Amino acid sequence: MKVFEKTRDIQSEIARLKSEGKTIGLVPTMGALHNGHLSLVRRCVKENDVCIVDAFVNPTQFNNKTDYEKYPRTIEADSKLLESAGCSIAFFPTESEIYPEKDTRVFNLGPLADVMEGPRRPGHFNGVAQVLTHLFDIIKPDRAYFGEKDFQQLAIVRELVKNYNIPVQIVGCPIVREADGLALSSRNMRLTAEQRQHALRISKTLFKSVELISSKSVEEVKNWVIAEINAEPGLEVEYYEISNSLTLQPVSKWSDADNIVGCITVYCGDVRLIDNIQYKKSV
Repeated sequence: MKVFEKTRDIQSEIARLKSEGKTIGLVPTMGALHNGHLSLVRRCVKENDVCIVDAFVNPTQFNNKTDYEKYPRTIEADSKLLESAGCSIAFFPTESEIYPEKDTRVFNLGPLADVMEGPRRPGHFNGVAQVLTHLFDIIKPDRAYFGEKDFQQLAIVRELVKNYNIPVQIVGCPIVREADGLALSSRNMRLTAEQRQHALRISKTLFKSVELISSKSVEEVKNWVIAEINAEPGLEVEYYEISNSLTLQPVSKWSDADNIVGCITVYCGDVRLIDNIQYKKSV
């Protein structure tokens, strides 16, 4: 595995690979890698001649300075994991490599960015768009891989490449969970052992909620999920939205869309955890 820190160096390597007709896949990450990331890497390795993974904690997508400062940074461990997963190239740029000048671009991300995370994290998705467009410009991948745990982000990235005519195929990959159901997240390493046990209530409640849609309304399921999770010590639901999987707009009836997703954000202490669950249309 080759490791690059400078934009000009990785671009030179990519130009060489492209001249040989190689297909390039990209897995954008903020580092602190876990098995969820590695599942993306393995799929990228399988579907492309070259797999590139970047690890860059992007400052423009954090609207909470403390969250940015506390975000785990584990470059040495990440390098070992990437090599073991078959990654071809690791890109560990500094902030000045991605943003040689202050990025003032404002992207039109449409109504997908106006719900759930949008109003609660002002500027977050614009920051995601900024860093991804830089990475896509630097690496020019044929495909880019994103996890479905960040369901809203995946929808917005698809909209971004469509609206701005970016020639990359966006590939969504299923949520990876621990054996006990907890969705893998870099933020999990900030949980104490006790907090981690409490956090299990999130996925357990979401799984159980799927069984309720034949007998309860959307509003009843929503209220039940929130109440169940808030009943667990140390957990506080920030929001739970049951929405059309394509538009991300809230639904009021199970028959409102063919594909419905429930997206949740929960504070476990000061650690912000996200998860989601798919609901099949009630017949």
